Amino acid sequence: MSSRTVIRGGLVITASDEIHADVLIEDGRIAALAASGTSAAEAWTAERVIDATGKYVIPGGVDAHTHMEMPFGGTKAADTFETGTRAAAWGGTTTIVDFAIQSVGGALREGLDAWHAKAEGNCAIDYGFHMIVSDVNENTLKEMDLLVQEGVTSFKQFMAYPGVFYSDDGQILRAMQRAADNGGLIMMHAENGIAIDVLVEQALARGETDPRYHGEVRKALLEAEATHRAIKLAQVAGAPLYVVHVSAMEAVAELARARDEGLPVFGETCPQYLFLSTDNLAEPDFEGAKYVCSTPLRPKEHQAKLWQGLRTNDLQVVSTDHCPFCFVGQKELGRGDFSKIPNGMPGVENRMDLLHQGVVDGHISRRRWIEIACASPARMFGLYPKKGTIAPGADADVVIYDPHAEQTVSAETHHMNVDYSAYEGKRLTGRVETVLSRGDLVITEREYTGHAGHGVYTPRATSQYLN
Repeated sequence: MSSRTVIRGGLVITASDEIHADVLIEDGRIAALAASGTSAAEAWTAERVIDATGKYVIPGGVDAHTHMEMPFGGTKAADTFETGTRAAAWGGTTTIVDFAIQSVGGALREGLDAWHAKAEGNCAIDYGFHMIVSDVNENTLKEMDLLVQEGVTSFKQFMAYPGVFYSDDGQILRAMQRAADNGGLIMMHAENGIAIDVLVEQALARGETDPRYHGEVRKALLEAEATHRAIKLAQVAGAPLYVVHVSAMEAVAELARARDEGLPVFGETCPQYLFLSTDNLAEPDFEGAKYVCSTPLRPKEHQAKLWQGLRTNDLQVVSTDHCPFCFVGQKELGRGDFSKIPNGMPGVENRMDLLHQGVVDGHISRRRWIEIACASPARMFGLYPKKGTIAPGADADVVIYDPHAEQTVSAETHHMNVDYSAYEGKRLTGRVETVLSRGDLVITEREYTGHAGHGVYTPRATSQYLN
């Protein structure tokens, strides 16, 4: 049984085009586009017709950095794959790439299997995995080759968190050399964790225990230093590099310099760095704990440089690093010691709307919005053109977006499984109205009509951003 849907009368926006067009969907894929009102479009018949007059028709968002059910510091992220992917859909995101974790002493395969077990049958939207490499050894390096062949084509390493995820420069270099050979992409958490641990110890000894000190000890210079070092190691290895959650202007400068030299170096930032700052970390009565994440929030003046990096393509992607911990009972683990506050913030539901606000505020164009939120992450992580665009043959992951609707962000109305919103009370222009995932309605005129298990695991090709 063939199923057909026509979306009529909207402004179709992709990374490259804006056209008033009708969209024909057949059996879960985009079948055709035709200019609205033309005889070709008028001739289409379908069981389901969606009127998008006055709305945008955009590709479903691709959030390439989430942590559902992630264990951290004796607790775990509050969103399951079921609640987290449902919230993502509410926010216009139709694909996530989450992080499977290798335990020190364990195999990559064990970590990947554990994450498959968490996600399978529970997701409202499609998903893929990156692999966190915590223990570089001969077996791990061989496993990297096998994982690339089966569609896990990116590997995250940490220059931070000694004793947990930390890799030293030698381990990083070995993994990068392997990636240079097998086509994988190394994703780097770039902060000098060894130096940060010294500063944490010294701050606590001085009695500086409040959340704001989390930002003060994780210095922008130590993010820049680690970014520089990661770039040089990648250059030695002849490998591409993707730096995650860039928050500091000094780190953006390192990326820009490398890209000016023609190196295959890429950067992602997150909405929290574009809209929040150390002012939030300094909120009284331990409220600042809500904003503890790593890399940390920076002083406000960094925001303009991040937006500039997005305009100039020195930063290519905006992901969320969605890793929510409830204020009550989780963030509170760090009362009296900021170093024990679980690191992470909720955001998977807010990304598309916040970036649209960036369009409204004049920071980026509409097409750039779609590029950094949909097309570039899909290209970067081997999902394009199946995901990230509206074109014949692509999956019918489509969002009907009302650019004029006004909303106020609040924990009262969000769908993430967390007891606060990082953007509580923020007024935004623009809102998701209807979401299709592979042609099926997941959100229908602001009602959830999807279900756990609709989302399927999506193997990825190697990075198409390098081709």
